[in-house]
Amino acid sequence: MATTHSTRERPGAGMPDGPGAVPGTSGPGGGGGGRGPARLNPADKKQLTRHPVSLRRIAALFAPHTRTIAVVVLLISAASVVNLAQPFLVRAVIDDALPNQDLRLLAILTASMVGVAALTSVIGVVQTWLATAMGQRVMHTLRTKLFTHLQAQSLGFFTKTRGGEVQSRLTHDISGMQSVVTTTATGVASNLTTTIATAIAMAALSPGLSLISLVVLPPAIWLSRRVAKLRRSITDERQRELAALHTQVEEGLSVSGVRLAKTLGTVPRDAERFTARSENLVGLELRSQLAGRWRMATMQIVFAAIPAVIYLAAGFPATSGGMTIGTLVAFTGLQAAIFRPVMGLLDIGVQWVTALAFFSRIFEYLDLEPQLKAPEDPVRLESGRVRGEVRFEDVDFAYDGGTPVLRNIKLTLASGTTTAVVGATGSGKSTLASLIPRLNDPAAGRVTIDGVDVRDIHPQDLSRIVGVVSQETYLIHASVRENLLLAAPEAADDELWQALRAAQISAAIDSLPEGLDTLVGARGHRFSGGEQQRLAIARTILRNPPVLVLDEATSALDNTTEAQVQLALEQLSAGRTTLTIAHRLSTVQNADQVVVLDAGQIVERGTPAELAAANGPFARLAARRAEAPALN
Repeated sequence: MATTHSTRERPGAGMPDGPGAVPGTSGPGGGGGGRGPARLNPADKKQLTRHPVSLRRIAALFAPHTRTIAVVVLLISAASVVNLAQPFLVRAVIDDALPNQDLRLLAILTASMVGVAALTSVIGVVQTWLATAMGQRVMHTLRTKLFTHLQAQSLGFFTKTRGGEVQSRLTHDISGMQSVVTTTATGVASNLTTTIATAIAMAALSPGLSLISLVVLPPAIWLSRRVAKLRRSITDERQRELAALHTQVEEGLSVSGVRLAKTLGTVPRDAERFTARSENLVGLELRSQLAGRWRMATMQIVFAAIPAVIYLAAGFPATSGGMTIGTLVAFTGLQAAIFRPVMGLLDIGVQWVTALAFFSRIFEYLDLEPQLKAPEDPVRLESGRVRGEVRFEDVDFAYDGGTPVLRNIKLTLASGTTTAVVGATGSGKSTLASLIPRLNDPAAGRVTIDGVDVRDIHPQDLSRIVGVVSQETYLIHASVRENLLLAAPEAADDELWQALRAAQISAAIDSLPEGLDTLVGARGHRFSGGEQQRLAIARTILRNPPVLVLDEATSALDNTTEAQVQLALEQLSAGRTTLTIAHRLSTVQNADQVVVLDAGQIVERGTPAELAAANGPFARLAARRAEAPALN
């Protein structure tokens, strides 16, 4: 998605930004001539085919702002009309004030010129302020609605969707939508009113020269668009190469990327690939600049040819109609000014498709049905009064309706007890654990806490009742304090230190110069794996949940670190109903009951001693411990 945005022309590009860019200001010939025609992006057409957009739905977004829209349109029209007074003032100066040495009239006319420019500028500022404010409000509504909606999606959505794509839709697409409001829509209105008003003024000044303009203008527009397309194709290629270069920088110079390159020995290859891309950019930049110079040259020729034709026609009695010098100057100014809005109007189709594609991408995510729907009439449970008895009642589960991962699970976790779940990789251990905090919902049966289906518990209550410590610890790029306060925003420093002591990491934090204010680094890389785990445990201790899920929390640790983390986990589990996905035998021995999973079914259960003596599946898994350090 990000690459797509780098190559797409921004909506409204090449058009006036508002009333300030109407006749009397610098046109395309003044500063290089705008950015040229927009090109239809095939990805936009594909997006609209996949997810069509209802115009009524778009209109509903702007329904609360109809009065603002009406005012903006009136301001744009007023500015276009007012600014047309400039060529008539110029004609009066040349034909009346200067030849007659009428200083009073000259002063009035020149003051009027300044006044017209000032008035249109003020109107432009007000119009831009109104349109931008409206666009920002609509964007804010969509952005917050989309963020909240995506948070309601299941983990499956995020495992199947690239993180960059989600971010792109939440930021780039909504920002693009805002530019549709503040630039494209106002630009179209400005272009349309300016073109109509300028054409009427040209006809009023000289009907004969207006007919000549109808012949001269089309080939000039065609030539300008032709040259612009040449540069655009080169620019697109350059943007794609830049996107690839940026991707390599982002991936190769991150903590994980540098570590991977050094351990795999890909540093020379990465450098060669980066060098090749950078060298390719040199050629593309040269071609782009040369194409730009050709475009500039072409535009200069076009804008020299148009007034030349007008001056030539004015020299012939048959076409001049007794035109005065002032009228001729005013007319050539109008014809030069009409070029830019006409070019903008020719791009309306492309701009419209681009705008609809932005809305389509946003609505596509908003139309996603959350797999984990919030209860319509949630049951409120206070964590302090929860006993913590967890039951799995005839539970089945399958991802996306595929092969069942869990089958007919009947399991009770008595209040305040520890249940260890063991089994081979792929047996469904983590999936079973994910059902308690409702990261997934069962396809059949139900999971209850104190007799209440977790699907009926208020989401905020469930997050306070069930604490999760997993193998994949996630720490935000902030201070230790801020990471801990995620669990308990109102906690005082004394409570934070108490949680750190219980998690066996207070000494390590206290030894740091900045203590609680120490930055943990990107994804917690400033700390070791064991320290990250203990920080996560401290965070869970602050949450003080009556039910605890430990999903292979020590599987990636060495024996020494595991002992420290295990001690912290024992502190955390005390008095809580705990389900632990057992990776090592040491986490099984102290469990009140052990459950053995095989292909999603419970094949054995009992105390560790009972299962060891039964010489069944658990005993065979335990026997592997002599050969491998973990129960896989």
